[in-house]
Formats: sequence, structure tokens, C-alpha cells
Amino acid sequence: MDYTIPIKLVFMLEEPSAEYFLDILMKRILSGFESVEYLLIPHQGKSDLQQSIPKKLRAWRTPNTFFIILHDQDNHDCKMLKQELKRLCSHGRNHNPLIRIVCRELEAWYFGDLDAVEKAFPSFNGNKYKNKSKFRYPDSIAKPSKELQKIVRGFNKSAAARRIPAHMDIENNTSTSFNHFLSGTRNLLKIQMSTLNS
Repeated sequence: MDYTIPIKLVFMLEEPSAEYFLDILMKRILSGFESVEYLLIPHQGKSDLQQSIPKKLRAWRTPNTFFIILHDQDNHDCKMLKQELKRLCSHGRNHNPLIRIVCRELEAWYFGDLDAVEKAFPSFNGNKYKNKSKFRYPDSIAKPSKELQKIVRGFNKSAAARRIPAHMDIENNTSTSFNHFLSGTRNLLKIQMSTLNS
């Protein structure tokens, strides 16, 4: 598909590992969307991200830019956190960003596809953990990054974010929050493509 009007997606992220992850994932998601560009803006944790949101939304002037905010849930109430992020967005210009909460942190999305983890870290046996009740529902794992450190030799956030997304089956992830992120991003693109090129 060739769209004549360029669209830019700007992702506001908590940390560099999310940048590494999405840089690979978005190339796959945007395959076929030649006129869509994306920019990844990592921050140094939640406070840095939250302080940056209204500033970026106020300052941005590039037309046809659409913001996506990706924020870990960690121990927060998901609905209250989303409301707080919406409040911060309201202090910026009306870019109407897409807000997606990662339950509970990015590494839960790896538990949603342990086959990809095994391909990225060949010494890991994903079948050993797939049906364990503790890991069956990725979004309910309290500290997925720590759990992966325990069971995957050589695991660290940066290495995982650079290696795992290339192997992920993005259509069959068992993490609900991953699927919400994927569908939200695709729906945003469809709506904006239709609006801008009608």
C-alpha cells in the first residue's frame, strides 16, 4: 500500500529497553505502510516520562503526528494510572494520544511468547514453563523481569529487548496488554490513514 500523506507515530517510553524492543517490533507492524514513520523517545523512568508528556504535547508542531504513550503498570491501579496520564495529556496541545498500560511491565510480553524467548536464548527450554500456573497469565506476573532472570541464563533487559522481538509471533501472544497495544496501534493507523487520504 502506498499512502501519499505521511504519518508520524511518536512513542513516549519509560526506558531504553522499550526503545530497543519497539524499534524491531514496529518495523514488523508497519510492513506495507511505506508512508508511516515512527520516532521512539525513551525516558529515564516513570517520573521523567510523566514530566515530559505535557511538555512534548505542547511543543510539538509537526502535522500528522500521533502520540502513543507506553507506561508500565507495576503496582499501580490500571484505571487510576490511565486517568492520571490522561490528565497530564490535557495540559498539552490536543494531540489526543493513545495511552497503553503494560501489565505489569514490558517483560510480561515475553512470557506471552516463550517460544520467542527460547529462540533468542537457545539454552532456555520454554516448554518447561508454558503450562506452569505461575506463568500461564503473563499480565498477572508481579515482576516478570525478575522471573525471567531466574529461569533464562544470560537474561537482562537490554539484551532481551534487542533479541526477542525479532522472533515473536505478534498475532498469537497470550499477554492481553500486548494485544491491546497491537490492536490500538493498528486501529490508530487505520483511522488516520482513512481520514488523511479521504
